[in-house]
Amino acid sequence: MRIDLLLLDVDGVLVQYQRAQRVLHLAQALDVPIAHVQAALYDSGLEAAHDSGALDGARYLSRLGELLGTTVTLPTWIAARHAASHPQLPVLQRLQALQVPMAVLTNNGALMVQALPTLLPQLFPALQDRVFCSADFGLRKPAPQVFLRTLAALGVPAGHTLFVDDLFANVRGARAAGLHAETVQDGRGLGKVLKRYAVR
Repeated sequence: MRIDLLLLDVDGVLVQYQRAQRVLHLAQALDVPIAHVQAALYDSGLEAAHDSGALDGARYLSRLGELLGTTVTLPTWIAARHAASHPQLPVLQRLQALQVPMAVLTNNGALMVQALPTLLPQLFPALQDRVFCSADFGLRKPAPQVFLRTLAALGVPAGHTLFVDDLFANVRGARAAGLHAETVQDGRGLGKVLKRYAVR
């Protein structure tokens, strides 16, 4: 078996994500109540619209500002994402040692592409122009089509791709698309998977 691409999830694999910390950081940075941030991002459906691609980054930030009665800049948004995202260093160390090409597929809005280089500097420039979000396709994992469209953009066959995600539902979707796929949640788990597939 030949693996020509390692396709990676972000939240739960590359970072541990704490949504409550993101909400808290935004509330403090913007001087608005936590409950208002929670309502604006999630209860309103705004975050889901951004993740699905229905709202691009600029319109999403503008709408978030309207809901909160203030201005939300991209640096403020990225800083909140950073505050909530704790890099999994054992995972990153294993990935840095690999020769195989890598890419990212995450169920996030377009702004995530701008956040990742500073959030995970260890993996850039290797991942430059190789970060794909659900918003790019109007599809979310585990839909098999989102994997196929990502691989079409990269020019890599499904049968030569290994995908890792912390959620088995997404792994199952990738397998339905013809990829090799495994559940990974930490550095030890990643090491076992890389060994099993002889990825170096």
